[in-house]
Amino acid sequence: MKLRILPALLVLLPFLSMAQLSIKGRVIDAQTAVPLQGAHLNLNNRLVKTTTDEKGMFEITNLKPGNHKLKITYMGYENWSAVFELATNRTMIISMEPAAILTEEAIIHATRAGEKTPVAFQNLSASEISKNNQGRDIPFLLEQMPATVVTSDAGTGVGYTGIRIRGTDMNRINITVNGIPLNDAESHSVFWVNMPDFASSVGSLQVQRGVGTSTNGASAFGASINLLTEAPANEAFGEITNAAGSFNTMRHSVQAGTGLINEKWAMDARLSKLSSDGYINRAFSDLKSFYVSGGYYGTNTILKLNIFSGKEITYQAWDGVPSYILKEDRTYNGIGMYTDHLGQTKFYENETDNYQQDHYQAMLSQRLGGNLTGNFALHYTKGFGYYEQFKDDADLTEYLIAPVAIPGNDTSFITESDLIRRKYLDNDFYGFTWSLNYEKEKLSLIAGGSGNRYEGLHFGEVIWAEFAQTAGYNHRWYEGTGDKKDLNVFAKARFQANKKLSLYGDLQLRGIQYKLDGRDDDQRVITQSHDFLFFNPKAGIHYSIHKNASLYLGFAVASREPNRDNYTDADPTKPGPVAETLFDYELGYNYSDESVKASVNVYFMDYKNQLVLTGAINDVGAAIMTNVPVSYRAGIELSTALKITDKLQTSANLTLSSNKIWDFTEYVDDWDNWGSQIENEIGTTNIAFSPNAIAGAAISWAFAKGFDATINGKYVSKQYIDNTSSDERSLDPYFVSNLRLSWSVEPKFMRGLELSANINNLFNTEYETNAWIYRYYSEGSYGVYDGYFPQAGINYMLGLTIKL
Repeated sequence: MKLRILPALLVLLPFLSMAQLSIKGRVIDAQTAVPLQGAHLNLNNRLVKTTTDEKGMFEITNLKPGNHKLKITYMGYENWSAVFELATNRTMIISMEPAAILTEEAIIHATRAGEKTPVAFQNLSASEISKNNQGRDIPFLLEQMPATVVTSDAGTGVGYTGIRIRGTDMNRINITVNGIPLNDAESHSVFWVNMPDFASSVGSLQVQRGVGTSTNGASAFGASINLLTEAPANEAFGEITNAAGSFNTMRHSVQAGTGLINEKWAMDARLSKLSSDGYINRAFSDLKSFYVSGGYYGTNTILKLNIFSGKEITYQAWDGVPSYILKEDRTYNGIGMYTDHLGQTKFYENETDNYQQDHYQAMLSQRLGGNLTGNFALHYTKGFGYYEQFKDDADLTEYLIAPVAIPGNDTSFITESDLIRRKYLDNDFYGFTWSLNYEKEKLSLIAGGSGNRYEGLHFGEVIWAEFAQTAGYNHRWYEGTGDKKDLNVFAKARFQANKKLSLYGDLQLRGIQYKLDGRDDDQRVITQSHDFLFFNPKAGIHYSIHKNASLYLGFAVASREPNRDNYTDADPTKPGPVAETLFDYELGYNYSDESVKASVNVYFMDYKNQLVLTGAINDVGAAIMTNVPVSYRAGIELSTALKITDKLQTSANLTLSSNKIWDFTEYVDDWDNWGSQIENEIGTTNIAFSPNAIAGAAISWAFAKGFDATINGKYVSKQYIDNTSSDERSLDPYFVSNLRLSWSVEPKFMRGLELSANINNLFNTEYETNAWIYRYYSEGSYGVYDGYFPQAGINYMLGLTIKL
């Protein structure tokens, strides 16, 4: 019987193999050859679950011989279709022509750098963002970029996080979403904790290092981050993501979209929840967010409305770990600690930060003529929240509470009491942005600008006190306001002088009016007014050596006003803070072909009156700063990416820099002579938190169909935590490595299924990424208060994404 079956199988084998044919292909832009990720495939008038991956690749299997009709659609491109006879497995390269319609990129065209803009920049696509998105904040998505260092208060990348680029912190990095300013108008910072899982709604981002091109909002005083929210998918979709990991970290996200309805209308939505206990003791995070976007996408018009919101409750961890405790207890958190009446040490359970931020954006892009496009946006951001603190034995008079009389004793009074206080921030930020873009063969012209107003109310209330009969319910002990108006206009031009040489010019005028009124929490009157008018010119050239290599040279000026803390924390006995100016010189070389990408960038950033760290912090962990007349940052940035095979790729970057203050004087509080300071002439010194070497590397291997592995590493050299260049006050150099494994499959009953495993800090390195220090002089010697921010040891995150 077996002998009869075998010949039968041999006869049927050719026919069985004919039923297992496949089509493989790569979809690219017909003009630039850039792969198109996310293109939708329709075979024989039925939607295929497969979409093109980040390399533009696709594969359709289990096809029968015969005629087949393949149609491919991608927003912003003309539809592609073909009918062909399939007799054997087929491989093809499909070039799609850009359509003469507006796309999402029109929204941020005025503020992004292009291929021939003479600045150092790097783009991240939606697929690259999605691949590395563990639910941690956006700074951690950028960790592998050149000259970049990230930090986390809780040590896990969830909660309060920060980023420095070229040693420049969050207060000096311009950040926009769809060209709309995101930086807080008073602090100049961005608090990513207010936007949990926002990366899941980002379609692309661009990081410009240095001053970059003119943009809206806060000054780019070392870098800018330009975010574009996601474009609608062509087809309806649903996506569910669940992840769990170390420190009880959980991520849950649901996304859905209608696709393009009648090829013109679309709506997308996302709902997310993240939580974590944190690496640092009690540094938990409870974060929620949503994103809703709807719009009309016509041939000549895009009208889009975005609403997104984030709500955070985090236990405070912004004091760090004191140096004398660090070696014994890296997870120590002293915030909320008090001693009860029995002498026992306890921690206040609700020592939390609570804040909600709601964003509303209405955007219009309109083709006004053959070569002219206009953009206009209205925006409004509402923020409200507070942080709560327990204070034991607090002086009642500091809270404007009268001493409490002791019953039966007219001469004795209670002057101290345990109490709970809240410090509130209630703010409104609103305005508009606009731009006109003109494109012709050799000439590109852009005019744009924005007008914004911020109104903020800062106040504090005592919500409970053990002894406070003279105070009312929610007793308010201080109140201050901030009112800031910001108007800017810019004009950019790029002229293609010949086939190789491109000239660039960029002029910006920015006016600011800032008024503070009322009192700070220590009852100091903060009423003051400041007006600024900044002119920020930029110019450069781009030279194409050949089709794969180019050079650029750029010069740019940036001006920056002091922020609220610079004014309120300033020593009233000394001259107040003044505006800063940066002169940025950039020289770069780029090379790119199908297998290799490489760039070299040399920069010199010359500062006048740069605000630098004194080493001290205020009561919420924000750094106190002072102007220095002359300082600079100079360095070289090297980066490369190599495609070894279709399955194996590697990348690396290295930044070497020198960051100096020419003549620095350290001021140390003299506790032996209250109100006076000791001056130490340091001379030329290193700028704090500016490592001389930063390096990163990654290797990605698609070792089997659907399987992918990526390992990366990051090295950061020694960082000083103040400007004295003392090794005793520095962060040790560190190297940290992460591993990501993923497996994806496309079952017949859904679009896709993906499992991922992330192992962070693979080698369990003990390291710190941030710190603060306050020095004082007492009884003949120096003392310090300090806090270091350790990051978690080896930890993991496992994720499951279901695509419907």
